Amino acid sequence: MDWNKLLNNGRRKDKSNKQDHYWNSEWGMIENGTREEIERDYDRILFLAPIRRLADKTQVFPLEQNDSVRTRLTHSYEVSNLARSIGTQLAYEKDDIFTGHNLEKRKGYLTRSLPALLAAIGLAHDLGNPPFGHQGESAIQDWFKENVEFPKNEGGRINPIYHDFTKFDGNSQTIRLLTQLQILNDQFGVNLTYATLAALLKYPQSSEYVDERNRKIEEWVKTKGKEPCPHTKPTWKKHGYFHSESSLIKDIWEETGLKEGVRHPITYVMEACDDIAYSVLDAEDIVKKGLASFHDLINHLEHYMSCAQQNEKELKGTDEEKQKGQFELIQNVIDLSEKKHKEFSSPALGLTPTELNDVSMQMFRVYAIGVLIKAVTEAFEKNLKSLLNTEKPEKELMALSEGSALCEALKKFDFKWGYKNKSVLKLELEGHNYIKSLMSMLWIGIHGRLNKEKPEKSNTPFGEYVYGRISENYRRIFEDDNNDLPEPYKEAQLLADAISGMTDSYLISLHNELKELNI
Repeated sequence: MDWNKLLNNGRRKDKSNKQDHYWNSEWGMIENGTREEIERDYDRILFLAPIRRLADKTQVFPLEQNDSVRTRLTHSYEVSNLARSIGTQLAYEKDDIFTGHNLEKRKGYLTRSLPALLAAIGLAHDLGNPPFGHQGESAIQDWFKENVEFPKNEGGRINPIYHDFTKFDGNSQTIRLLTQLQILNDQFGVNLTYATLAALLKYPQSSEYVDERNRKIEEWVKTKGKEPCPHTKPTWKKHGYFHSESSLIKDIWEETGLKEGVRHPITYVMEACDDIAYSVLDAEDIVKKGLASFHDLINHLEHYMSCAQQNEKELKGTDEEKQKGQFELIQNVIDLSEKKHKEFSSPALGLTPTELNDVSMQMFRVYAIGVLIKAVTEAFEKNLKSLLNTEKPEKELMALSEGSALCEALKKFDFKWGYKNKSVLKLELEGHNYIKSLMSMLWIGIHGRLNKEKPEKSNTPFGEYVYGRISENYRRIFEDDNNDLPEPYKEAQLLADAISGMTDSYLISLHNELKELNI
């Protein structure tokens, strides 16, 4: 990989227009600009309407009334901030790891572009997530599996392009949202730089790529049994872009020197910051909601270490020295946090139990984030060579760091005390049902609309009404004569676009409105 290409400052629109004044340098930037183009991407993302909608999208707790509990928007701000801080440290204090890539040709380019790039992708990483978080993804997947008979190949298998919907993923929707659905005055969407688009690809692979790799393994096992298989599974189970965006993804890879199945190295940092944010901050929200206490968290971490020491499998593939470092990191956070908790427990302060829990968790958050940021930064520096490997990509960065055990322990705490709490499960189930029910009603207005001979129910008064309630931007793309995707694909994609673009409360409101009319 070449950092000149990985930090490509060019934009798709300018390449398409063949603007010579723009492409007169290998950096693909305007020489007289006041800012690097990558720095402008953060602002382009920040002012988008879908960013504001994240304020009404679930992070952990659906339809939460407590304003101090995080939404998908506050989560995105926090990931962006953590990512920027690591980018700043790498650019200013670890810049020697980027030597040998001609970065010295532009003074200050690395220090300005790297933190800005990480801030931008951290802010945008959840833009495509549907209402009700991962339950929303699950609901969309289930509805398509249960209600649409997608075309099959000769072997009787579903055409893999339709796994875009049966295995719908918010990460793929993020790329689509930024490149296709946010229409300004052309077909380039928000027109972000190649570097930002490449780094946003959390899973740089299509549904077809994942299906093909897995199918080859299945066929080998059926025909060859236990003989060593020459085929390898994809690095990640999920897809990261849709079939509809495949041509522009190829353009992004061409300009950045990447390829299918190979991540932009900066993506690893953003993903690790996402892990830090939801493992630490979700734990803080769980205590804030009164579902657990500060002492519950500390007891959980101590129990985790005790079990891990007895069962080495608890810490994935770690040697003795690394395991010791991971335990010391957890113990350090526990000791610092308990020391502060003891100070806050002083009768002189007069804190109530709720206040004591809150301030103790605030300090836990400070200490935990501090050590995890340090661990991830060091892991990136230490493992950069393997992160740049295009033949055998690493799966994630957090697992390579000394913070992996703390992050894993916190995720288990979040799962036990938060995600599996019956009140959370009840609201998630309600959201799941709302989504599937609304999809069925919207489908009446979508399915058959492109087929003039068999419009089915789409031209009924109800079909016309629900179709009109879908975003005009989305409908324009759906109806575009230049959209040469298969008709079943376009129908499914319009439905997925419509649902994933809604907020939690708007989806419920629209569902209830349409339900009254759907007699």
